[in-house]
Amino acid sequence: MSVLTRDEAQIRAQLLDVHRYTIALDLTTGEDTFDSRTVIQFTTRAAGDTFVELKPAALRSVTLDGRTLDPAGLSGNRLALTALDAGEHELRIEADMRYSRTGEGMHRFTDPTDGETYVYTQLFLEDVQRVFAAFDQPDLKAVFELSVTAPDGWTVLGNGIARPTDGPTAEPQQAAEPQQAGGSGKSRGRHWTIAPTPLISTYLVAVAAGPWHSVRTEHAGLPFGIHCRRSLAPYLDADADEILGITRACYDRYHEKFQEPYPFDSYDQAFVPEFNSGAMENPGLVTFRDEFVYRSAVTDTERQTRAMVISHEMAHMWFGDLVTLTWWDDIWLNESFAEYMGYQTLTEATRFTDTWVDFGIGRKAWGYDADQRPSTHPVAPDPAAVPDTASAMLNFDGISYAKGASALRQLVAWLGEKDFLAGINIHFARHKFANATLADFIDSLAQATDRDVHAWAAQWLRTTGVDTLTPVVGGTETGWTLDVVRDGSRPHRITVGTYDLDVADQDRLVVRDLIELDLPLTEAPTARPGRRPALVVLNDGDLTYAKVRLDAASWDTALRALSGIPDPLTRAVIWNAARDMVRDGELAPAAYLDAARAHLPYETDLALVEGVLAFAADQITDRYLGADDRPAALATLTALCRDLIRRTEDGNHPGLRLIAVRHRIDAATQPDTIQDWLGSDSVPGGPELDPELRWRILTRLAVLGAVDTAAIDAELARDPSATGQEGAARCRAALPDPASKADAWRRLFGSDDLSNYLFTATAKGFWQPEQAELVQEYVPRYYPEAVALAARRGPAIAEAAGRYAFPVHAVDDESLRLAQDCLDSTDMIPALRRKLADQLDDLHRALKVRSR
Repeated sequence: MSVLTRDEAQIRAQLLDVHRYTIALDLTTGEDTFDSRTVIQFTTRAAGDTFVELKPAALRSVTLDGRTLDPAGLSGNRLALTALDAGEHELRIEADMRYSRTGEGMHRFTDPTDGETYVYTQLFLEDVQRVFAAFDQPDLKAVFELSVTAPDGWTVLGNGIARPTDGPTAEPQQAAEPQQAGGSGKSRGRHWTIAPTPLISTYLVAVAAGPWHSVRTEHAGLPFGIHCRRSLAPYLDADADEILGITRACYDRYHEKFQEPYPFDSYDQAFVPEFNSGAMENPGLVTFRDEFVYRSAVTDTERQTRAMVISHEMAHMWFGDLVTLTWWDDIWLNESFAEYMGYQTLTEATRFTDTWVDFGIGRKAWGYDADQRPSTHPVAPDPAAVPDTASAMLNFDGISYAKGASALRQLVAWLGEKDFLAGINIHFARHKFANATLADFIDSLAQATDRDVHAWAAQWLRTTGVDTLTPVVGGTETGWTLDVVRDGSRPHRITVGTYDLDVADQDRLVVRDLIELDLPLTEAPTARPGRRPALVVLNDGDLTYAKVRLDAASWDTALRALSGIPDPLTRAVIWNAARDMVRDGELAPAAYLDAARAHLPYETDLALVEGVLAFAADQITDRYLGADDRPAALATLTALCRDLIRRTEDGNHPGLRLIAVRHRIDAATQPDTIQDWLGSDSVPGGPELDPELRWRILTRLAVLGAVDTAAIDAELARDPSATGQEGAARCRAALPDPASKADAWRRLFGSDDLSNYLFTATAKGFWQPEQAELVQEYVPRYYPEAVALAARRGPAIAEAAGRYAFPVHAVDDESLRLAQDCLDSTDMIPALRRKLADQLDDLHRALKVRSR
């Protein structure tokens, strides 16, 4: 299959003006394929040749301006259209298209709980070609008018309001097998029409069909709806008020910020199964992974995360849908803005007022890590660095999301929110229902301010890497001085927090002053009155994107009183500094664990507790410490979790208790305690074991060899849901015996039957640090078999294979050599190459940390 190059897209955009797609999909023709019929009306500005893309199971017919073309002219995913005259044209294509099990194109899922079947589209970045024929590039916007034939009892959702015709269709268009439970096959169907869209890009078209459970309402004169599988109905109903309340609040706040009104005719949010991303910003029909419909207990931070994704996707209705990038080098114009607006608007409009703490401790680290790898790239890369769609897909990472959002937060601090929003509104007015570039956006900002935003963009958006800011604190008899050493090239507007120990409680700190600085400093440090503060924190408030260090005296104070700092965002900055110091070899991993042991039992912010524990477990314990040091680290984590569990016995901190119980399970080195919990169906003092906790315990018991397949089968009989199937797959792969490992490996790499979610669950269970010797033979096998798998199954499974199936526990020189040899000598699809390159860099870093 051919990937579209930027040069090809520019040539085609110069030639074509695409007006309208009329698309008819028939979802009643069987379990493997569906019928796709497309009419494209377009104009050529001059005589010439072009092509249209599609990836059919069978191409049945092609007609151009009434003239039949040979379907055999399809080469890969391209159908040539030659000798076109200047003027109006009509292209008609009929094809059979394959359903997907990997979350790409038209994904089909049958719910194991009740046998019901659901389908939905995910067409980003170039997967529209799996559903219907298209001139597939973002700057060829058109009107899309869809109709769908679906089994009786199904509801169809789309970008616009979907309505059924009067009654089921009388005659099927093709013979098919009798209809089975869950809607497979066909005896009869019903025809649905979806209101035509405004001008949108091909990748934003969306359809979701099935026997959805729906909650509908109206807000600001628009129909709003939330939808999920029927088996999840009780859980969606329980949270419907919260989800719709967040949606209304964000919608209203965006209308206060933006002068352009919401540009579509309805707003549906569908929680769909086996979704690869967090969500997708399809206009009028946002799709979310249905893990956001909570079956089990969650923390308030997890609810905040769901709310942030709702806010993020709604921002995309303007950033990405109303105004769309011209080419994929400007993906930050979509994602960085939605990321920034998602967090900021949630903070302003809802009860979740500390969202930037979660961003700082969790999301931002994703950007820092990505920006220190060889694969780093600018937030806004040079167009030549994104020559085709395959390279574009690699830039959906921590840089385009977290670093870009951080850069925008710094821009707002430097520019002022009033001018920032004025520039955004100029941008919307200039480019609505069209496309734009970085240059267009910067020109819009320049209209709203006297500041040199072009220079700012060159320094912040066109460069790579992370600056490091280090304080130099001096003291005299009459005062103290502060200088800041900047290792890097970007300007920064920061707040410096200065703190003193509380006279009444030496384990707590009080704010002395908050100092605003513009870096680099242009004047020599001057003496400040009073003794030097006990703690000096650069980037207090976390308004810039930079690693920070503490001077020695401040670090000593932080180790003593970190949990006594009043603002959780300040604590997040210090925890991030400690994290960076571990990764850079400046702080021993054990020292980080000791700090966590000392301060987390007194921490009140859920995001901080979860973020610190996640780094301690996933990176320090599982990667940065060798086998000899790991037991002591697990013992520290276990003791820490016990402290948190004891602290929350009063029932006043259910979120903290849930986090502690989860990590206590994951850190268990002996089965007795967690086996007792499973047997009694609760943790003493709570919580009761819901499905998530039961599968978590069972997974850990499987790793420890304390359960067998019969126990796993019994739990699956108790919870036969989709998440139950994933839990069982993870447990079976985690069993510490050769036969179980061989079977899991065959499922991962020897068979293409696993869906994207079952593949991920199996991969997560397979590699366990406790089982290093047992799985050693699979480490060299991973590389050639992952390459072959990625070539067969495509980017989504390649990404999962590189992320979840990689042997992360194998931190040694031989693994380094194997990974490097594979990258140097093997041809592989870009999605896998990028993941392996990043894993190799992480492996290098882990080895360096271990050697220090």
